[in-house]
Amino acid sequence: MNASNDAIALLRPLLDARMWMKLLAVLAVIDGVLMAFTPWGILVAWLPIWLGVVLFQAASALDRAEAGDGAAAAQALGRLRTFFTIAGVTAIVLLVVGALGMLGMGLMFRGMAH
Repeated sequence: MNASNDAIALLRPLLDARMWMKLLAVLAVIDGVLMAFTPWGILVAWLPIWLGVVLFQAASALDRAEAGDGAAAAQALGRLRTFFTIAGVTAIVLLVVGALGMLGMGLMFRGMAH
């Protein structure tokens, strides 16, 4: 087995998931576009669009990697890293904003009770 075959073997789980990656990417872009039609959604609609584009780029790079392009394999993994970094930071920010919102609502209701 040569180095190219070893790399393909390591990428096999991702190669098998390409269709799902592309589907999720398209759905994320559609979600972002639909969010842009709402007053609050327009502020964050760019996030799912960005995530969708990055995920689609990763899946497309995997197509090229399967054909033997080692640089494309590295690009795919780099795009996946970017995808998970954006998704992780977004999740943390949303959790903090949600917690602050609940705290604010609690303080508001507490103030109304007195």
